[in-house]
Amino acid sequence: MEPFVLGFYFFSILTILPALMVVLSTNPVHSVLWLILTFFGSSGLFILLGAEFLALILMIVYVGAVAVLFMFVVMMLNINFKEIKSNLTKYLPLGILVGLVLFVELGLIFGDFIPELKFNDNNHLEINSEIENTKQLGLVLYTDFFIYFQLAGIVLLIAMIGAIVLTHQRRKDVKRQDILAQIYKNPASSIELKDIKPGQGL
Repeated sequence: MEPFVLGFYFFSILTILPALMVVLSTNPVHSVLWLILTFFGSSGLFILLGAEFLALILMIVYVGAVAVLFMFVVMMLNINFKEIKSNLTKYLPLGILVGLVLFVELGLIFGDFIPELKFNDNNHLEINSEIENTKQLGLVLYTDFFIYFQLAGIVLLIAMIGAIVLTHQRRKDVKRQDILAQIYKNPASSIELKDIKPGQGL
């Protein structure tokens, strides 16, 4: 058996089994750990397909940010899982409906159903097999889609500034240190001497 086929089976098992454990695990912290292992297997499959950029993005963004964020949310929030399980029967019909829709979609994907859709051939990108995947994606991103890339960066910058402004609002019930007020403080008005007589307090 070729090494490529062995790698495919290895990463496929590394993706499918942890994905099942994410659903079957009763401990939410263990579910997040299994989810991280699923992302590792998916990254390996992307590398075998020659899409190393997608593999690195999956590792950096999903494993490094999303999965770790899930872990902190699950561990730090006091979630009442008994109450969640008690409300399971209330949402059971909706879950069954979503499951049926999902199985129908999977049946259409793996079946012989081919929709008759006509798309305009607007693909004007030239694909050069001699250039690496990441370099080719960068050339397209910073030439043909440069304006959209900059607009996306501006939107993210505005969102970051908005989050900072919302979280750093001045509250009257919170004491803050004013450096300029401390520097220009007059010692004569800030120090008060009191003559305390014996046997009396302040």
